[in-house]
Amino acid sequence: MAQRPSFPARMDLSSRAAVAPKNIADSAVHTRARSQNDAKPGLTPAAQGHGLDSQMVRGRMVKKLAHQGITHPDLLAAMGAVERHRFVDSALVNQAYEDTSLPIGLGQTISKPNVVARMIELLLQGQDEGAIKMGRVLEVGTGCGYQAAVLGRLAREVYSIERLRGLHDKARANLRPFRLANVHLLFGDGMQGYAKGAPYAGIIAAAGGHAIPQAWIDQLAVGGRIVAPMETAAGQQALVVVDKLERGLKHSVLEAVHFVPLKSGIA
Repeated sequence: MAQRPSFPARMDLSSRAAVAPKNIADSAVHTRARSQNDAKPGLTPAAQGHGLDSQMVRGRMVKKLAHQGITHPDLLAAMGAVERHRFVDSALVNQAYEDTSLPIGLGQTISKPNVVARMIELLLQGQDEGAIKMGRVLEVGTGCGYQAAVLGRLAREVYSIERLRGLHDKARANLRPFRLANVHLLFGDGMQGYAKGAPYAGIIAAAGGHAIPQAWIDQLAVGGRIVAPMETAAGQQALVVVDKLERGLKHSVLEAVHFVPLKSGIA
């Protein structure tokens, strides 16, 4: 893969000059060293009491995910390790480990644990057998940062782009205690991808449009996979998997889903 860019990074939004002035178009966070609890990604930190910090609570969520058909052991370990309640508003923490989406502000939501796990497992299934970790991953739509934290335990490097300044700042604050040095947050137009980090082994999106943006396909490595919601001809959203093969693209349309619409520009 190409050498990763240094940080802080600069999003090239010259083609979007009318959207926002340059002085708010440049932002990235590169969290530094892992904490002692996170020194070995994939291992669950020690439980703290029997409340929402308890490994037992997350363990019940993981068991439910396994019952729902999620089988990848590293993914289940990551879902059990990342404390979802730290990514939702305090008034909603009691619902953090229920299989439900929750509002995170600015008209956006944190996806259900089952949806997060399902999409990441599809991404993992597109990787080479025997690989210890996924390669470089691009996440479009950071939201509150929860999925980026899970991906950070499964991929060698994660670039996550958010177009809403308020959510970008929230995700940065939420992720700071996890100290995932391989997770990079970017403020910019996710429809344009992030060419400086390409090629990507995987691209995952938390918003659905009418088609997969060409920029994502261009930035995907041969052998890589895109997992994203997309609007079908019937006007409904479905989960779509795009594999980039030597001979071209392979599209697979899976189950119906409901995500916020994919939008261009920043706000």
